[in-house]
Amino acid sequence: MTTLNKTGTAVITGASTGIGAIYAERLARRGYDLLLVARSADKLDALATKLARETGRAVATVTADLSKADEVRALEQRLRNDASITLLVNNAGVGATASLIDSSADDLDHMLQLNVLSLTRLTHAVAPGMVARGNGAIINISSIAAVAPELLNGTYGGSKAYVLALTQSLHHELKDKGIRVQAVLPGAIATPFWDRAGVPISHLPAAIVMTPDNLVDAALAGFDQGEVITVPSLPDIADWNRLETARLALGPNLSHTKPAARYQVA
Repeated sequence: MTTLNKTGTAVITGASTGIGAIYAERLARRGYDLLLVARSADKLDALATKLARETGRAVATVTADLSKADEVRALEQRLRNDASITLLVNNAGVGATASLIDSSADDLDHMLQLNVLSLTRLTHAVAPGMVARGNGAIINISSIAAVAPELLNGTYGGSKAYVLALTQSLHHELKDKGIRVQAVLPGAIATPFWDRAGVPISHLPAAIVMTPDNLVDAALAGFDQGEVITVPSLPDIADWNRLETARLALGPNLSHTKPAARYQVA
């Protein structure tokens, strides 16, 4: 069992509601001080006050819109200079159900800025310090759309596939440096995400919708069990292991001097 370090500060983006707020509560109860990041100052302040009172932990907040590059850069600077940070939870993100051709270019840009660029830049901001200290963890919230992009907007699926691939690569880069990484792949979760994506949660079959509390508890259990990839709603981990085995088996055969015989290239 590899449990999360119970000292230091956990940074949680998208922390004011839903999955992020549950992570904040759970991690405070595990002994972390918190730095909570979200757009809504009122919601952040209310959550910070509640958690500080209930857990006795120090809870700071940063009001920032991570779809805006200048606000991301300001947060990066703060994270680089904070040696207390031992955990980053990259939770902030946005989804959509409209197809590529039915979406505006600005909407797509907003999604990629939030789901991909800000996540990458914040990871880049904290990772060197963690490596220097030989201790830390990064949890990235991906989605089952990373492996089933047909389920939602293709740009959303692509952005979450990036998060999955980045996490797998970071595990390879950082596992011998004392840094843990995990990608969490939620299915349908009962949060405001769905309203913002254009599909009210009430329109989804109840049998496929998980509560954010169960999602976060399962994700933290997966981390404690040493999982790099956690799919809380997948009943049989053997299914994921078969996918991973097949993916890794492709590696030695992906690059050769000649095209495959099936293409009949002379």
